Amino acid sequence: MLQALEAAKEAEARGEVPVGAVLVKDGEIIARGFNHNIGLNDPSAHAEMQCLREAGRALDNYRLLDTTLYVTLEPCAMCAGAMVHSRISRLVFGACDEKTGAAGTVVNLVQHPAFNHQIEVVQGILAEECSSMLSAFFRRRRHEQKALKQKAREGSPE
Repeated sequence: MLQALEAAKEAEARGEVPVGAVLVKDGEIIARGFNHNIGLNDPSAHAEMQCLREAGRALDNYRLLDTTLYVTLEPCAMCAGAMVHSRISRLVFGACDEKTGAAGTVVNLVQHPAFNHQIEVVQGILAEECSSMLSAFFRRRRHEQKALKQKAREGSPE
């Protein structure tokens, strides 16, 4: 999870929402990803999706059997669906996502009984660190937006 936090820091350094992910197979990190939606103008460029894409290339297979995905924030429905399709074995995440979490908080797509694959889930690993990073990012963004609006009001003729 510490490596996923490092990837999240990389996202933040690029002005992206700080979410990071790493995929592990046989004790080795085979892929990493971080949110890159803004920079790529791609709504699917979540940390998990970036990581799964890189892992598929690394393993030369879209089936990512016997792997564990570590991610700083609970996956959304899009990412959870991709994880089920890729057949990862285990998901470990830090912070729960109270708005769009699809690994048990809002819905549980990764363990849905109608699907032909369910993923083992471990949640809350380094949750405070993961949550704090996200909270600080959004607090800073709100402050920046407020400052821009104030500056625009001060500069506009009335």
